[in-house]
Amino acid sequence: MRTVTLIVVHCSATREGQSFDFEQCRRDHIRHRRFRDIGYHFYLTRDGEIHRGRPLEQVGAHCRNHNRHSIGVCYEGGLDRQGQPKDTRTLEQKASLVALLRELKRMFPQALIVGHRDLNPMKACPCFEAAKEYLF
Repeated sequence: MRTVTLIVVHCSATREGQSFDFEQCRRDHIRHRRFRDIGYHFYLTRDGEIHRGRPLEQVGAHCRNHNRHSIGVCYEGGLDRQGQPKDTRTLEQKASLVALLRELKRMFPQALIVGHRDLNPMKACPCFEAAKEYLF
């Protein structure tokens, strides 16, 4: 198993009222970003379902300069109806995200949970303060 020091939380930058499910995200990463597969290790749809992306043993493609030592977790959403950054997590997503992050921290106790924006200040993603919210 590779060394994991970060768990990076992302949003899909999808507007409220629009759908961008796991397969759409996967296809987008393959077609437009030229990845071999989805860049994230986990993707949470609005109904709270956790979809497995890349295997944990595999390096992700979600946060430049940090992929080798991180796990990427993305939730569907992150923009208001006008396309501005907003925490759009549903109650189901919030519950699933807590459960998933707790399990990942159990597996990788030294890893810090951060938002994408904590590593790249040019990003608003995940549109909430993940590092403060998930201090466990």
